[in-house]
Order: sequence, then structure tokens, then C-alpha cells
Amino acid sequence: MGLQSKHMLGLQHASADDILAILDTAKAMKGIIKRKIKKVPTLRGRTVVTVFYENSTRTRTSFDLAAKYLSADTVGVSASNSSVQKGESLSDTALTIEAMGADVVVLRHPASGAAELLTNYVNCSVINAGDGMHEHPTQGLLDMFTMLEYKGSFAGLKVAIIGDILHSRVVRSNIWGLTKLGAEVRVAGPATLLPPEMEKMGVKVYTRVEEALADVDVINVLRIQLERQKQGLFPSLREYAQLYGINQERLKLAKADAIVMHPGPMNRGVEIADDVADCSQSVINEQVTNGVAVRMALLYLLTGGEAVATSN
Repeated sequence: MGLQSKHMLGLQHASADDILAILDTAKAMKGIIKRKIKKVPTLRGRTVVTVFYENSTRTRTSFDLAAKYLSADTVGVSASNSSVQKGESLSDTALTIEAMGADVVVLRHPASGAAELLTNYVNCSVINAGDGMHEHPTQGLLDMFTMLEYKGSFAGLKVAIIGDILHSRVVRSNIWGLTKLGAEVRVAGPATLLPPEMEKMGVKVYTRVEEALADVDVINVLRIQLERQKQGLFPSLREYAQLYGINQERLKLAKADAIVMHPGPMNRGVEIADDVADCSQSVINEQVTNGVAVRMALLYLLTGGEAVATSN
């Protein structure tokens, strides 16, 4: 059985069955990544177009590799070197891509809702690779896949998400996905970076990081989005590191076997100390590998593939 939805626009409206199908299939896809020859013919003859209106290293490269490992043809479009610079609208770009016969479009855009808007103009599947401050569902899925690998189940799992909650699209996808599957989610950061709707999303909200970290299984540290910190939302990076940064002392408040995650790129010495980012509990590099596996699974399932059942 494939996915119920034709698109992946976010985890808020994704069914639990679809999320579990993607995570199960990602486990099989990770086996391909571990092979010496990382290539299977699964998507031969299919075309994946990535359209990025914002800069990206991990997400874009991850989608590109995922498509190539499955033998799909790939085309990358950046706003900086496309007809967008000549004033072309998103809808016209979409119609052009549709006319070229794409099977999947992967879109990153600074406006919330852009991926959903795109579905009005194309018949192929659309994957949201991050839209404004709304959602980043594939990051949420790879985070969940990593937690499942290390913790075995979401039921009763305690997850603390620390940092720039206000500007993060990752946090929203994490919250929707994790709470849907039974995890307890806590968020913490400066009050100025905690939007009021958080409590309505079914999470516990803290302004003291120490309280949020008590006895948790997972610490997911979010990047301070320096490019958006122009409104004086906290006094200084030094003070942020002192009050909210995850260091060895704060790490000890979590369970002894807690894992440390970060979606990258990291501001070392600000939201996360060097000796935490590189410690034995850190699974940050594993998240990058898992990102390719999850995106392979999603491309496979959205193009008609059957979900792979696992023992989980």
C-alpha cells in the first residue's frame, strides 16, 4: 500500500499511517545508502525537479542524492539563476515545470503556504522542502526516524526542543508528527522566541531550559536564526549561550542515555557547545544520513511505490 496523500505538504495534516509508512520504508532505503554501490533502478525514467527560492545545503543535496540513488533524473532550479530574476511568478514557474513532464517537484520558498499553492498549478506530486515559518516536513520525518532508531518507540517518549521556536518551521513539523504518534513534546527558549500558539499545539512550554530538560529522552536543539534576529529578541549571543545554550552541565539534566539532535547548520558556542555537539550522545551526523533515507522513501512512495513493512 502506498500513501493516502499525493503530496507531502506538512505533518499537521499527514495521517499517522502515512508517517509510519514513510518511516518504515526509510529503514529499507537506509540499507541502500550503506551499500558500496548506492544505486537501484526504482525510479528510472522518473524526473524530480528541485526548486529552491532560499539557500540550502543539506536539504537540497539530500533530495538530489536521494533521487539519484533511486536512478531518477534530476533538475535543480534556483531563484538566483532562473527566470524569477526576470519577474516570473511562482505559478508561471510551476506551469513551465509541469509542461516539461516532472513527476515530483520539491519546493523551498520563503512564503508559508507556497507548496500548497503550487499544487493548484501542477498535476505531479509536490514536496514541501520548507515554506516560510510554517513547516519543514522532511526534516520532521528524518528527526522522527532518528528518534525511532535510537529509542524504538514514540509512545511515552519525552522530547525537548530548545531554541528559536518563533522562526522555526522544523519545530512545527516535529510537534505535529511526534504528538500524533504519542510522544510528549516540550519547547523552551526566551519568552520573546516562544509564539503564543505553542500551548494550543499540545506541548509544554518553558522559559527555563533546565525545567524542559528534566528527564527527557531526546534534546533537539534549534539554530538561532541570526539572519532574523534584527528586532532585539534577546540581548546578545553571549547571554543567549549562558541562559539557553545546551552545554555539558545542562545535558546532565536529561536521561543518561538521552540523544542530542540539531537540524543544522549549527552556531557552535551559541545554541550548542562544542563538547555537546561532538559528544557520544550526539546523533547529528546520523540525522544527515537519515535525511537521505527518508527522502528516498518519500520519493518512492509518492511515485506509486508500495510501503515496506518492518518489524517496528
